[in-house]
Amino acid sequence: MPENPRVLRVVFLGSPNAGKSTLSNQLLGRQVFPVSRKVHTTRCQALGVITEKETQLVVTDTCLSFRHHLELSLLEDPWKSMESANLVVVLVDVSDKWTRNQLSPQVLQCLTQFSQVPSILVLNKQYLLAQAQPGPWEFHSGVLTSQTPEEICTNKIREKLLEHLPQEVPYNVQQKTVVWEEGPSGELVIQQNLLVPKESHVRLLIGQKGQMISQIAQEVGRDLMDIFLCDVHIRLCVKLLK
Repeated sequence: MPENPRVLRVVFLGSPNAGKSTLSNQLLGRQVFPVSRKVHTTRCQALGVITEKETQLVVTDTCLSFRHHLELSLLEDPWKSMESANLVVVLVDVSDKWTRNQLSPQVLQCLTQFSQVPSILVLNKQYLLAQAQPGPWEFHSGVLTSQTPEEICTNKIREKLLEHLPQEVPYNVQQKTVVWEEGPSGELVIQQNLLVPKESHVRLLIGQKGQMISQIAQEVGRDLMDIFLCDVHIRLCVKLLK
């Protein structure tokens, strides 16, 4: 802990796919939050931690929507995050002509209920650092996110499922990590079971001659090696949910 620590708790607010996770990753300098073109890639509240000199930014990526039968925690977390926020960053996807000229009702409701919290629409990293107030840091300077390694892995797999599978299929996949251990040469060995409710989903996820599931595993493995800075051996097993 430095002699004069400063901290700023920032909540990223915006419609699904507005770029909240992308911006979080850019600020962190590493792909620790999952990103895809489909909505609701982020399925749990996770904190990003940016530390520069005596200043620490604690960034919360939120989900504001009521589609796809989301878990209750996903609907409650943004409101809980706002209670301790020092700054709200509202993101709008300006490339989307349907949403760029207005904020969603959920975002407006959140901003109205917490009108005492300062909010901005445009930002950069230097602006955020300048807004920090004196206060103790919440994390060690080497921490990038509140996610556990297992959560990062699960989110990365979900990111690839959303990217490669059609329509509602990825939202019906249940993930269960069954192996997480260090290999003989220091590599990270992971096995995760992907449980799906229909035989047709099994075939889609495995793909012709196993090409789809193999591609997903390879992409996840590469991303995790960049995040964890070690070799990663990952196996994905598709099973019918019983």
